[in-house]
Amino acid sequence: MAPFLSGGGYSSESWSYILALNEHVKNPRFKLAIEHHGDLQSLQFWEGLPHHMRNLAVELYNTECRTNETVVICHSEPGAWYPPLFDTLPCPPTPGYGDFMAVIGRTMFETDRVSPEHVKRCNRMDFVWVPTDFHVSTFIRSGVDPAKVVKIVQPVHVGFFDPVNCDPIDLASIGKPVLGLSNMNTSSKEFVFLSVFKWEYRKGWDVLLKAYLEEFSKADGVVLYLLTNPYHSGRDFGNKIVNFVEDSDLEKPDDGWAPVNVIDTHIPQIDLPRLYKAADVFVLPSRGEGWGRPLVEAMSMGLPVIATNWSGPTEYLTEENGYPLPVGRMSEVTEGPFKGHFWAEPSVDKLRALMRLVMSNVDEAKAKGKQAREDMIQRFSPETVAGIVTDHIKDILSSKI
Repeated sequence: MAPFLSGGGYSSESWSYILALNEHVKNPRFKLAIEHHGDLQSLQFWEGLPHHMRNLAVELYNTECRTNETVVICHSEPGAWYPPLFDTLPCPPTPGYGDFMAVIGRTMFETDRVSPEHVKRCNRMDFVWVPTDFHVSTFIRSGVDPAKVVKIVQPVHVGFFDPVNCDPIDLASIGKPVLGLSNMNTSSKEFVFLSVFKWEYRKGWDVLLKAYLEEFSKADGVVLYLLTNPYHSGRDFGNKIVNFVEDSDLEKPDDGWAPVNVIDTHIPQIDLPRLYKAADVFVLPSRGEGWGRPLVEAMSMGLPVIATNWSGPTEYLTEENGYPLPVGRMSEVTEGPFKGHFWAEPSVDKLRALMRLVMSNVDEAKAKGKQAREDMIQRFSPETVAGIVTDHIKDILSSKI
């Protein structure tokens, strides 16, 4: 049970598991069934799915399960678990926890701890799956029963996100200029920085803009593309960026701002590999990530990645396959559901240096991108992760016999 039709992070992750299990588990001792749960449905996301995924969704939605033979996986934030704190189909469904063979919570957090209410909900589960060693540590330290916490990494579809299988998308045709002007009339190709995120403070868009605009000017021949969407905010991203720059201490270079373009239109799932293919480097100075889905997608596409060296990305980002961004300090979350928790403040100065380094050492960056794809194939391919999930479910089934 997961937000399969929402298009958010939990949605994409749940799909990655379903596809992995459906494609790579042969003659299992179990069958798959799915139910939408945990978030609103998005018709736009559904229509952007490849036909084979839509057909699979219908097939698995219609698969029937016997309650006492069922392992329920509640793949969502714990506030959606029974009893849910908002209007959603409860997970596990009625009659309740004790009537199923086992109930598993799959979740993650982007901060240094788990709230007491969520700890209580985790401890109702038979197991709690988390994606990284970072989460194993934070969940147990917060009070979740260590015997229940299991690390199950997230798969990335390395066959779908494969640079040899697609041509780059035309970024200029979908990006809206916000600052600066691209050198479209010159024969030289611009160096493209790409970031993908929902518009919220946690994602560090302010850190990215400050570092990029302080380090580069129009003369550098670079361009920054931001693919973003609203998160409890309006869609006027251009105005938000302009207001941020005007309210900051940033000084406009003599030859003009380095270009910043926003992509705020929906990019269908089927076109995402083409988006990554059009970039030279992916950058996301987030204050905290549960996993970092766009990061592993970019790495699977062979892109060098700059990302904050804290929380989820520490599971897969190394000096050999990318550019871990040092944390300047930890800061307290001042609003929202994680108020009072702490997360990372990535270093603006170190981000400036890394962005300049990647641009100035293209061969090194490409080598790291190549290693990134190899690491995704070795550690996080659907086949590999399907085996991890299957082994754990088999252990549960065996223990119940």
